[in-house]
This record gives sequence, structure tokens and C-alpha cells, in this order.
Amino acid sequence: MKIRVGFGYDVHRLDPGRELWLGGVHINSTQGLLGHSDADVLIHAICDALLGAANMRDIGYHFPDKDSTLKNIDSKILLAKTIQLLRDTGYEIENIDSTVCAEQPKLNPHIPTMKATLANVMGISENDISIKATTTEQLGFVGKEEGMAAYAVVLICKH
Repeated sequence: MKIRVGFGYDVHRLDPGRELWLGGVHINSTQGLLGHSDADVLIHAICDALLGAANMRDIGYHFPDKDSTLKNIDSKILLAKTIQLLRDTGYEIENIDSTVCAEQPKLNPHIPTMKATLANVMGISENDISIKATTTEQLGFVGKEEGMAAYAVVLICKH
């Protein structure tokens, strides 16, 4: 059995003209995240972690922001394509541990729905997905509510 670990990070600027999508879930907020796609920082961090673990470069390589067909795309589609790339090489996800950094809105009430959504897209158990939310105590760009960030660590294996 071959076991690999991957780490992912993503950040997007907050914008009052955008909807907020995190973990594939629409969250009511006065600001959303700005990006070429729906700018779902959590899904993007997970994709980068999965691709990195499989030594398949990163999300920007597979889904470049210069590709007009990806403009405003639902990041769940990018995640599904990432999972297919991973499975095509024989890897399966063992678990995901992730953290979203945001001052507001409060994300804890949305975590169960995010886990269910992500589990459905990836075809894995909700018990294999950990999502945590934290603030940065008003420090840095997250603390000043200029943007959000997400981190993810994944364990994949090939039997």
C-alpha cells in the first residue's frame, strides 16, 4: 500500500458584489469571495491538497484562470474533476482535515451541511472530513475582513 500526504492553501479577497460559497454551500453574507470561479476557498484548498498528495501539481495548472469556460464555475465541479484525476491514478482519499479562516459570518452552523456536500461530491464518508472554522483575532487581511483563507491536509492511499 502506498500512502501520501498533501497540503493545500487558498485565499480570496472579499467583495460586496459576490455570493459567498464555502465547502460547496451558499452562505448568506453581505460579502462573497472574488475569483475566476465561485472562489470557494475551502474546496480550492482541498483540491490543492489532493493534487499535491498525488504529485499532480496544483489547481491552477489543471483549471487555469485564463480558461474562459471556467469563469464563475461551481467549485464542486472542479472538486469532482480533481477526484476523477486522483482515482484515475489509483488513489483513494483516507481523510481530510481543513480549516477556514474568517472573521464573519459565523461558519460553525454551516459545517454539517458543508461536510455532507463535500462527502457527496467526493464519494466518501462525512466521518472522513474534518472542517474547522477560526478567526485571526482581527489580525492580518482576514482579521481586517479583506479576505478569507483556507488550509487543508489530506491522506490518500493506493492499495
